[in-house]
Amino acid sequence: MDHTRRRVVVGTATAAATATLGLPQSGARAERKEEADAGIDVHIELHAVQEPVALRPGAPTRVWRYRGKLLSGNASALEASDATYLGPIIRVRRGQRVRIDLINELPEPTIVHWHGLHVPDTMDGHPRHAIAPGQRYVYQFTVLNRAGSYWFHPHPHGRTGAQVYFGLAGLFLVSDDEEAALGLPGGRYDIPLVLQDRSFDGNNQFVYLGSSLLGSAADDDLDEPPTMGGGMMGGGMMGRGMMRGGMGSMMARMMGVLGDDILVNGRPSASLSVERRPYRLRVLNASNTRIYKLAWDDGSPLIVIGTDGGLLAAPVRRDYVMLAPAERIDLWVNFARWPGGSELSLQSLAFDGAMNMGGMMMGGGSLPDGAPFQVLALRVEGDSQGSQEAAPPAPLSETASPDPSVAVNSEHPKIFELTMRMMAWGINGQSFEMLEASPYETVKLGTHELWEFRNEATSGMMGMAMPHSMHVHGVQFRVIERSVSGRFARYDERARAGFVDEGWKDTVLVMPGERVRILVRFADYPGLFLYHCHMLEHEDGGMMRNYRVRA
Repeated sequence: MDHTRRRVVVGTATAAATATLGLPQSGARAERKEEADAGIDVHIELHAVQEPVALRPGAPTRVWRYRGKLLSGNASALEASDATYLGPIIRVRRGQRVRIDLINELPEPTIVHWHGLHVPDTMDGHPRHAIAPGQRYVYQFTVLNRAGSYWFHPHPHGRTGAQVYFGLAGLFLVSDDEEAALGLPGGRYDIPLVLQDRSFDGNNQFVYLGSSLLGSAADDDLDEPPTMGGGMMGGGMMGRGMMRGGMGSMMARMMGVLGDDILVNGRPSASLSVERRPYRLRVLNASNTRIYKLAWDDGSPLIVIGTDGGLLAAPVRRDYVMLAPAERIDLWVNFARWPGGSELSLQSLAFDGAMNMGGMMMGGGSLPDGAPFQVLALRVEGDSQGSQEAAPPAPLSETASPDPSVAVNSEHPKIFELTMRMMAWGINGQSFEMLEASPYETVKLGTHELWEFRNEATSGMMGMAMPHSMHVHGVQFRVIERSVSGRFARYDERARAGFVDEGWKDTVLVMPGERVRILVRFADYPGLFLYHCHMLEHEDGGMMRNYRVRA
């Protein structure tokens, strides 16, 4: 990994049958006549393409990726690297007006979700807006978010896991005046670290649910989409999933896909050389299902300065950090504390991942969730260039403590049970409906509500316990409270010290037996938005619902 360049994000997915994505009206919306660029600060053309990339010695890996072209705006707004399938990195400032044209050159429908951004519902990447191959979707929005590390990835119904696994994702980094005044490490000392796990076959191809983009060693074209069923129900859990990938693929389709190799910024066996000075490390868990328990190998504390929604009020220290799929943390690291020539590593420590059933590992890989492994090897170079006592600024931002009493339902939080019934994931026992939101899932624009995710109802299914990574579109929220009950509470107890619930969040890890209460403000935009588990096979399998914001 070239430490002098900032790289990008996520992986994509493989074989699954073509899902019926989008509706006739969304195609018409995507093909609407392009609007004039008056008032646009940054204009980018984003192509979703299929290409070979050299990731390991031997045959190149066929991937799906985003290719960006800057049409107008500062040259720093777009950064890409041919050394990885990830990217590009988009950099903007708060208050800028952005236009991004998505052009679908894949063999199946797709759409882009701007994860963590507060945008109108037609700009959010809802699967009802998915576009067919050859179509264009025009995004225009003003960047309202505070400075932070956001990202983008596909969001077609039933195919999100596959498309992310095969390579579609990028970072969307926002800056503002408050952040700039702090003098945090910048340039080559501000490094994104995108964590993923992938499995390769003997021909260097990503393997997802028993299939690769090549289909077979003899099939080297991508004119037809992969044929594995999309999502747990697409193609049938007991049908093609069993035929193409056997029992392991069937269970991975339901429980979540785990890869055998850990990739950082799209590279296996990643390493990084650093100078003896402070750095900012922006860490994104872009894996489909895997949770990381991040720690330095010598036991040094992690200093966290930011989470999903930007900078914390003040730095916090953790011996380790639990990072669920789609969660982000910003770390401040002063490498002057280690002598020149030192070798250290960022590790994922052992924990009870709870993805097992009667001792059988889930996820389809040989590296179970919760197994220990090295994430990134680092070497500290050079003589001292900074004080070992150097510390991050404090305070970092004006972030008030949350006040649950402002919620319109402060005495009666809305309860969302994370459920599995009849081999299908759901929320309150209901699966995804493309255009529907119940009265219970309807909120009023400009108000706050308390929501509580309860991970209790699925615990008894075949002796299985699953964590869930809950994401709410279109908002940033505050975590108010965690509580634990039931026979699976022990999983939470082992992880509790690693949660970073301070600051603004858009994704939160809910461990088995746990209840997590959040305070959500529904500001600025009415419309239809999503909330779902960001363990992507859970989402594709039904653990996703709409909520509606009414004016």
